[in-house]
Amino acid sequence: MFPIRDHNPSGRTPYVTHALVAANIAVFLSCWLGIRDDAALGWFFWQWGLVPGKVTQGRDLIGILTSMFLHAGWLHLAGNMLFLWIFGDNVEDELGHVRFFGFYFAGGAMAAAGQVLSGPHSPIPMIGASGAIAAVLGGYLLMFPKARVDVLFIFVIFFRIFPIPAWIVLGLWFGLQVFSGLNTPSNGGGVAYWAHAGGFVGGVLLVLPLWLSRGGTRFWAENNGAPAGQSADDPLEKSQIPNVARRR
Repeated sequence: MFPIRDHNPSGRTPYVTHALVAANIAVFLSCWLGIRDDAALGWFFWQWGLVPGKVTQGRDLIGILTSMFLHAGWLHLAGNMLFLWIFGDNVEDELGHVRFFGFYFAGGAMAAAGQVLSGPHSPIPMIGASGAIAAVLGGYLLMFPKARVDVLFIFVIFFRIFPIPAWIVLGLWFGLQVFSGLNTPSNGGGVAYWAHAGGFVGGVLLVLPLWLSRGGTRFWAENNGAPAGQSADDPLEKSQIPNVARRR
């Protein structure tokens, strides 16, 4: 189950979102094509990733920034860029290019803080743009809770695509991060759940002033929490994207 697009076209070209996607791909290619030795790659991540144990000692703080452009593999990169591509354009449209640029990195810093607080002495480097992208998801949820998002469900041999309100998709995603974080050792490797949760909450807080300036709940009332021109009253319905059965 994962989102593949939203029904929320942006009003202007999201230059910053496009640039961030391009930068992440460029850094990934330069690392994975240029560093072929696993030990050297591990050392590279140790030097340029976010290592909580170093941060709590006041060392290598640059990792808060550089870790946002490092990824552990093709699927890691593709998943992050998919979420950024789907949701980033609308948040950038609302904030404007310059403010969205600052918002993205501030959200990434809040995600880093969440990870450091969850395991302040951990020697495991955190890498990936997902913390900053989680902030984008939080900002999107606050501005467009009832925007419809096409979600792909894969059940055995069938693909099903349904448009589901953003508050369900993103709310479930956030809940999963918190649940998983509570059930994962703080010094364990794998997914940085608390970075995701911290970035998400940070994104909500950073966009809150804009939401309040638009009228708060009155802004939602203009179109029942959906983007302008989109009805939020439609029940869950089948998407116009055709369903495709998996070939055996």
